[in-house]
Amino acid sequence: MSDADLVQHLGEKMTEDTSQQARLDAYYDGALRLEAMGLALPPEMRKLTTVVNWPRLVVDSLEERLDVEGFRLGGAVTADEELWGWWQANNLDEESGLAHLEALVQGRAYIAVGAPENAGAAPVITVESARSMYAQIDPRTRRVTRALRLYDTRDGQAHAATLYLPQRTGHFRLDCGRWRSNPDLPTDEHNLGVVPVVPITNRSRLSDRRGRSEMADVIPITDAACRSLTNLQGAQELLAVPQNIFFGVEKDDFVDQNGKALTTWEAYLGRMKALANQDAKAVQLPGADLRNFTEVINHYARIVGALSGLPPHFLGFTSDNPASADAIRSSEARLVKRAERRARMFGEAWEQAMRLAMRIVGRDEQGANRLETVWRDPSTPTYAARADAVTKLFQAGLLPQEAAWEQLGFSPEYRRHLRSLGAVDPAVRYLELIQEAGQRPTEVAP
Repeated sequence: MSDADLVQHLGEKMTEDTSQQARLDAYYDGALRLEAMGLALPPEMRKLTTVVNWPRLVVDSLEERLDVEGFRLGGAVTADEELWGWWQANNLDEESGLAHLEALVQGRAYIAVGAPENAGAAPVITVESARSMYAQIDPRTRRVTRALRLYDTRDGQAHAATLYLPQRTGHFRLDCGRWRSNPDLPTDEHNLGVVPVVPITNRSRLSDRRGRSEMADVIPITDAACRSLTNLQGAQELLAVPQNIFFGVEKDDFVDQNGKALTTWEAYLGRMKALANQDAKAVQLPGADLRNFTEVINHYARIVGALSGLPPHFLGFTSDNPASADAIRSSEARLVKRAERRARMFGEAWEQAMRLAMRIVGRDEQGANRLETVWRDPSTPTYAARADAVTKLFQAGLLPQEAAWEQLGFSPEYRRHLRSLGAVDPAVRYLELIQEAGQRPTEVAP
């Protein structure tokens, strides 16, 4: 199969999930209305449809706790400066969050690694959506065997493509309905032996390596809650307002000050119920109690919390007595653990991408097999409590200074700044000399 035919084949495979991907995007954006869910609504109630965006809440609550702070090679004490420089050069502080978000919504995203544009520059590392990239996975090695990225989309049709293969990366453009090599972009003969594309997979299983959306469990509950909210809207309009019943009246009794007949809606919403007809009688029925709707919606919210691990206060449940810090941390335990699991899965993808980048620029890969991603602590303890715990560990000699800074959440650049301050501070140097002198063996006079 030629490369052009391979582009066509992979492009067709990519379109197989287009409808499902569009559906997941609509749920995340809160744009899926009840009509699209297949729920029949009377025409009069279609303007009252309400969508509760629990899927976005579930996804964002996890993504907000996933922040990469560096990479540490095996045997190294501090984070690697060059790898972090590549990270910054590719704007991955922001782009990585988009990749994590895409993986949580669609079940997968991709990292593509390319050669630097100029000698001595950082390798090009980009993140791609599953809606614009497709990769085939070897079931034995779990590695990507080939990948395709489509872009330059006009009128729903991609007009440019990049094909990633183990020995080369080629560029193509659509010409008269057929894919042809792009003469403006030469083929990159990298000869890496591996495809420079790494999938970021969410909730993968042994039987399904393509991943699953984080919203999958709460989507059915969201549909049910949207229906209940729409019914609540209708009940508010029809039953929440006290009902009025008139006896002994005629149609001519319902006129305005100019003698013009009132519409049914104007008569229903009139602020003062007064009739000139002396034989007329009016009876008012109390408005309906709508708590049954709110109780059902609260029940759905509790189900969402149980399925997603969201703490009660994320879903609007509060009490008269404010929760203590320990109670809040306890309620967030499942959410924190889920964030740690996602960090482990996503971290492996970033580590593979950095190993590829090291290979592309020809850097020595010693220690790269034990490369690890440094993540910010996903839990939310108070800064004072964290500082107290870190201080005690440091004073006991169980935590070195660099690790203490890392535990306190200091950024890599700020840690570098602190190291530079320590190197020039005379007091720090004096204490180091005293410590070195105290550790020297004492010479015994003959």
